[in-house]
Amino acid sequence: MARLRAPDGCPWDRRQDFDTLKPYLLEETYEALDAVDRRDWPALAEELGDLLLEIAFLAQIAAEQNLFSIEDALEAINRKLVRRHPHVFGDAQARTPEDVKQRWQEIKAEERSRSGRPREGLLESVPRSLPALVEAAQISARAAAAGFDWENADQVLAKLEEELSELAAARRDASHDRLEDEIGDLLFTLVNLARFLEMDPEQALRRTNAKFRRRFAFIEQRLRQSGRSLAQASLEEMEALWQQAKQD
Repeated sequence: MARLRAPDGCPWDRRQDFDTLKPYLLEETYEALDAVDRRDWPALAEELGDLLLEIAFLAQIAAEQNLFSIEDALEAINRKLVRRHPHVFGDAQARTPEDVKQRWQEIKAEERSRSGRPREGLLESVPRSLPALVEAAQISARAAAAGFDWENADQVLAKLEEELSELAAARRDASHDRLEDEIGDLLFTLVNLARFLEMDPEQALRRTNAKFRRRFAFIEQRLRQSGRSLAQASLEEMEALWQQAKQD
């Protein structure tokens, strides 16, 4: 990267900055996730390399501006891993994953206190740039850890029914803003239900997306085999093929 960014290097690479690289960093992250979902390990190896490229790129720009080096970033995470795993690198005890998570949060709070940074709200450290489902999962988990939570999944299901009723009422009002609010409330409640069931809502939706892709591709393939297109098929025909795809 240093060679590519040199005065006699690549014009495109030299033009990039922190902001222009953000979409590439996000894109490579999602491509790595896609490879994991597909269990395509050669593709994952390639995508992890692409992701590392973006990390090296950002670190090189930082080094050129005397902000930090890639060594600084690696040393920082090494120190953090040792510091936050006293049950591995020290004498502390942690018998369950829950014990580890609890101690991790306590150590983070201690680090923040020693740094002299002003105390922030519980949810302020959740990045607003996260995908909405991931953000909702982190927000609800932190609020729950502070004691602001339902007692069981049945209560969340009851809340889900309440939100569905409110959405039906919003449809009658024909208010776009209220409809948007109620759709958001419904999604947020579903995220909480996933948390109670110990599932990742983002992964659950990605799995359903992949399933829908497969079944819809089946419909397209069968129609092509009969010399027809989607536009030429009726809804009833497509539904019959959808059911066949489910059986297959």
